[in-house]
Amino acid sequence: MAEKNTKQKVSGKKKKKRMTPFLKFMCFILIAFSIGLLYEVAKEVYTTIELKKELAVSQQKYQEVQDESSYLSSEKDKLQDPDYVQSYARGNYMLSKDGEQIFYLPENSNK
Repeated sequence: MAEKNTKQKVSGKKKKKRMTPFLKFMCFILIAFSIGLLYEVAKEVYTTIELKKELAVSQQKYQEVQDESSYLSSEKDKLQDPDYVQSYARGNYMLSKDGEQIFYLPENSNK
């Protein structure tokens, strides 16, 4: 029993180990390095989000251009047909055939 009391006294009197200046410096360097890495990761995440937004906008513009290209291609094909050109000119530019008269009727604004 006396042995136990002496061991407890010895273990209770142990000195607290203090951090050496070198160890403190290394901890500071490690923390600073970790903060730097976290900053770089956050910057990369932000850049990725911005690039995804730009990609979505670009894809939308690309789809609009594709739709317009498809429409213009179909119009080009239609304009190769002389009957379509004739009906288009008559409808949009009020052109007439030989011996045909065009009457302009006022639009009824009381509908």
